Amino acid sequence: MRQPSIIALIIMLILLGFNAPCYSVIRAKIDYSIPIDYSKLSESELLDEAEGHFLLSEEKNENGEIPESTSKALLLYTILSNKNPDKFDYQVKLGALYDKVDKDSMAKKCFTKAIGIDNSNPQTYYYLGRFYHRRDMLKRALHYYNQSYSKGFTQNYQILYYMGDIYEKLGDTRSALKYLNEAKAINTNPELENKINRVMSQDEINNEYYTNTRIRK
Repeated sequence: MRQPSIIALIIMLILLGFNAPCYSVIRAKIDYSIPIDYSKLSESELLDEAEGHFLLSEEKNENGEIPESTSKALLLYTILSNKNPDKFDYQVKLGALYDKVDKDSMAKKCFTKAIGIDNSNPQTYYYLGRFYHRRDMLKRALHYYNQSYSKGFTQNYQILYYMGDIYEKLGDTRSALKYLNEAKAINTNPELENKINRVMSQDEINNEYYTNTRIRK
């Protein structure tokens, strides 16, 4: 792992004096080798940088290591949160980033704060769903995905796909097909088509089973 730059170390030491989340970032042993003195940037400039790194952090990482974009985004959103602790978006993004580095308690703390700021925004519930989904807590994940859906994320492909996937794993093929077909209306692709065909086949088997069961009774 590369050694953090002097500027990054100074920023982290400054942040350490603000609050616990910053201490957690340092304990995560994430590389903050950032070649820019972010302390001289305005909040809008910091936000532009943070959003760019956050988007990159959403890309799939094949080697299992924490990508540099995640560590940079985490640092930048921590700085932004210190500047404006009641900003909804900062808390949501921090929660999502802490989730990525497996800092569970910090992630949930940020999500809870985000809900306290705005409990009607579907984004928090989406990321909470992802948090529990990553930990294979499927019913809890589905609960939050459903909340996100009911609060406005009805046209979010990822939400619809995840809900269909979980319902399939839970054996509820009818609900799985509902959300997978809604996802298909947004973005059809071979993987999704294969999944829908598989669930349809299982749904036919389920219907035949329940029909035969009622006849025998």
